[in-house]
Amino acid sequence: MDFDSAKPVLDALAAPVQGLDTAQLVALAAALGFASGIRLYAVLLITGLAGYAGWVDLPAGLHLLQHPAFLAVSALLMGVEFFADKIPLVDSAWDAVHTFIRIPAGAALAAAVFGADQATFAAIAALVGGTLAATSHAAKATTRAAANTSPEPFSNVALSLAGDMAVPALLWLAVEHPVWFFIALAIALVVAIVLIRLLWKFLRAVVNRIEHLFTGDLSHGS
Repeated sequence: MDFDSAKPVLDALAAPVQGLDTAQLVALAAALGFASGIRLYAVLLITGLAGYAGWVDLPAGLHLLQHPAFLAVSALLMGVEFFADKIPLVDSAWDAVHTFIRIPAGAALAAAVFGADQATFAAIAALVGGTLAATSHAAKATTRAAANTSPEPFSNVALSLAGDMAVPALLWLAVEHPVWFFIALAIALVVAIVLIRLLWKFLRAVVNRIEHLFTGDLSHGS
């Protein structure tokens, strides 16, 4: 993928946002954490492209994301995730594996917004970013697991497309309208927590029903 030849086109698509202020930096850290729990590789690619194209003056800790080699790998992994996330059961397996990737990545990205020069803020950002990533990941994973109990595949695709659209929207809001981003984040957190509680109970009921079905068959057979 030749990012150098594409740069003039990218430059023409949007005006750069130079010198992020404190509110934008805090919002960006929160957005990177929360969005990483939904679509980690999309977060890496979108953020990297924004820096590479000059749309956003990324903090020094995030400059690695805009390196052409890193962009190429991010694009490849995002493509794999895009399709894996729309296949029933494969999506849940993908989520299970990425439990160990998305959460620490969300923490690391949030911390990188402030960098080593602001160690205290970076440590706080890591804790908050990891927590946000864990919350969004748990909500996504339980929602998709619940959707997989239905035989039709359309709900999986619809939920996946919603995630595809949510990530760039959150990142854009964080940089352009941080106040509106925090409002959206607060709403998203409430929805995520409610979904986790409700769907976890639903999934436990499904598992118990299956266990009773098999134990009933075994006792009947004996």
